[in-house]
Amino acid sequence: MKNRNRREFLKSSAVAVAAGFGLGREGIMSGEDFEDLRPFRAEVRAAYSAQKAFGNEGKKALRLGLIIGIGNDPDAAMAKVHELGLPTCQAYCEEFQPGLAKKLTAALGKYGIEATSIVVGGPGKEVWDFYGGPLTIGLVPRETRAARVAHFKKASEFAKECGVAAVQTHCGFIPENPNEELYKETVAAMREVAEYCKRNGQNFRYETGQETPITLVRAMKDVGLDNQGVNFDMANLILYGKANPVDAIEILGPYVQGIHAKDGLWPTNPKELGEEVAIGKGKVDFARIIARLKEMKYAGAVTIEREISGEKQMEDVRGAKEYLEKLIG
Repeated sequence: MKNRNRREFLKSSAVAVAAGFGLGREGIMSGEDFEDLRPFRAEVRAAYSAQKAFGNEGKKALRLGLIIGIGNDPDAAMAKVHELGLPTCQAYCEEFQPGLAKKLTAALGKYGIEATSIVVGGPGKEVWDFYGGPLTIGLVPRETRAARVAHFKKASEFAKECGVAAVQTHCGFIPENPNEELYKETVAAMREVAEYCKRNGQNFRYETGQETPITLVRAMKDVGLDNQGVNFDMANLILYGKANPVDAIEILGPYVQGIHAKDGLWPTNPKELGEEVAIGKGKVDFARIIARLKEMKYAGAVTIEREISGEKQMEDVRGAKEYLEKLIG
């Protein structure tokens, strides 16, 4: 998102779910057929196999979904996902109020929706640009790190109560230099949350965006746990100017457990992110990426995200659904 606090937008979208459906924020490589994985090293091929059992057996690969803020009314949010004809969602939760897990579980059952992850951000200020972002997003900033580790652990408990197999977040602008103390501190914080999720039988997923693909892989390897994964946001890689997603999937592919189907333009103002646009209007080559996901035996969900509000958002999500259904087949 270019000029707004993304977490606040997600929060407000939940409030407005009756008028639109809001934003919000799965899927595992099956790893059963290694024929297409021969270009990868042995430890990378093993990542597919280690992650294949997280909720995908017997389910349609590349099933579509929507990221949506649930606020305190999960029923309204899931009704909107159901209305759109989408079988899955990623549920963004701002706060974990008593009774909310039961409400979400009931709504998922009522509408037959599969929640593929609980998405969490904050607490505290988050600025989605190139100057404020490194100081405010994720687990990198020292000032908010302890509070966010605690908040992400609450998200893990919430996901456990709801029976959701993954907790997902942005970790922030992970330093490129692994020798920096800030990098080591961030990895330690990532490990603490991932360990907590592992004890609760969950994967901890990092959404792409603020870091280069190889930096994220390096951090995951330094964390050293087998319950980590990537939510591959195609557009974020472009919006932050970090990588072409067609190239990035060759680096991140073995770790991809979720997908954000979103489109965008490269940044031209060095202070601001690129512009997020409707799917098919930006620089993401969806045809090549979907084809590569099929080759890689990706067995999870493809979750639509559109970072605007109102009727135009609904129109664009319906358009994205139609566009992606043709590619997925």
